[in-house]
Amino acid sequence: MAPSEIMRRIKGRTSSKLFEEFPHVKKKYWGRHFWARGYFCATVGQMTEEMIKEYLEHHFEPKPDDDFKMEPD
Repeated sequence: MAPSEIMRRIKGRTSSKLFEEFPHVKKKYWGRHFWARGYFCATVGQMTEEMIKEYLEHHFEPKPDDDFKMEPD
């Protein structure tokens, strides 16, 4: 199975479970995607812990106004 298919299934199932457990989140994200579009994939032989840390540090753009909460308002 292709890594992209695995990630599609993981993201789809986890978002469904989150929306089921936290209905207020589904209302907030109705019509929008819960997960980001991208993912990172590499073989174990090529990866070092430093490479993973560097990827995570530079992958996300800071959003100071992002006040995401899992609790109802």
